[in-house]
Amino acid sequence: MAQSDVLIVGGGLAGLCCARRLHQCGRSFTLVEASDALGGRVRTDLVDGYRLDRGFQIYLTAYPEGRRVLDLEELAPRKFSRGALIWYGGKLRRLTDPRTDPLSAPGSLFNPIGTFRDKLRLLSLQWKVEKGHAEQTFEPGERMTLDFLRRNGGFSDAMIDRFFKPFFGGVFLERELTTSSRFFRFVFRMFTSGDAVVPRDGMQEIPRQIARQLPESSILLNARVDSIGPGRATLGNGTILTAKTVVVAVEGPEVARLLGEAVPTPKFNGCTTLYYTTDRPPLDEPLLVLDGEGTGPVNNLVVMSAASKAYAPPGVSLISATVIGISSDDDAGLDRKCRTQLTKWFGESVGGWQLLRVYRIPNALPNMSGLALEPPQRAVRLGDGLYICGDHRDNGSIDGSMVSGFRTAQTIVNEMPTVGAGG
Repeated sequence: MAQSDVLIVGGGLAGLCCARRLHQCGRSFTLVEASDALGGRVRTDLVDGYRLDRGFQIYLTAYPEGRRVLDLEELAPRKFSRGALIWYGGKLRRLTDPRTDPLSAPGSLFNPIGTFRDKLRLLSLQWKVEKGHAEQTFEPGERMTLDFLRRNGGFSDAMIDRFFKPFFGGVFLERELTTSSRFFRFVFRMFTSGDAVVPRDGMQEIPRQIARQLPESSILLNARVDSIGPGRATLGNGTILTAKTVVVAVEGPEVARLLGEAVPTPKFNGCTTLYYTTDRPPLDEPLLVLDGEGTGPVNNLVVMSAASKAYAPPGVSLISATVIGISSDDDAGLDRKCRTQLTKWFGESVGGWQLLRVYRIPNALPNMSGLALEPPQRAVRLGDGLYICGDHRDNGSIDGSMVSGFRTAQTIVNEMPTVGAGG
């Protein structure tokens, strides 16, 4: 390949958005991806007519960067229902948003998922976080999400344990809610001011749409980078790619492998996702089901084909069940434990579900505990001609990945005002 202005190592959302901005600004680039397709962690596998996202993922339509980058209509988004079904006290209990589901609101207000005052405080919190610009949710005032809910929100332990821990535990991939309250405020705002959706044909349609805006000749797949040096990257087959500027756009563990300990990278939270199929789905609506007792391996479950019919062949349904962390059980053992728990929720029909695939994703999201977002955005310039981007530089979300890629590209453009080696 011809020498480019910028060499981008990693074809996830951050690398793609970095390439997109460079292309808009007339800078040439070469994007190198180790796997057989772009998307990074946002991938969808087609298995026997089912679309299996690599881990349960959703897109929030209120994401500010996503509104700027994506053509949402082209993705044909399919909405999830607002609210949740929560398993507690031997029953599935519905918690609704009274603003969008007023008919169910009375029953929701007086169920044992928190107190009546908790439900009013939930509305109050929604109104508060929706004020001002989305970026203001990252303003100073850092503490654990758990402390924020107790002290600032005034929520009871019952509400925290039965709703916030399973719901946002599934978002953060940790149920102790040690995640930064700044990130909580941002994500909470995204949920309340927009919709939770999946593209009709799977989450990988998001990186595919971005990639279609880039020249195919600038993208190199199945090319693992073994080492990085000033102005160059060496591939596993010995090929050396050169550029004036190198961007490392890989996930945390790969950053450590390529750059060593000189660049601190965060710990990551993992998850395990089990996909089941059945012709008798437990729900006929795309509503999240949560474990409000915290007694089983499954934290949350949803019927994906109830959101988008394209996720399963006609006549059958696709169910996604998420376990926080990486289970030490083998697939068969974990499946047995999950079925035991889910049989309590949905009855003996669970025994007839067919297990399609188990995904174990150890590096699903950067851990944002403590002062992880202090400051909210970390530096993207590592040294002369070396830059970095990824959700670990901003925040652990699709929006964070996209923003990081844009920030890195814009920094490069500002520091390299004229076309370089590729011009």
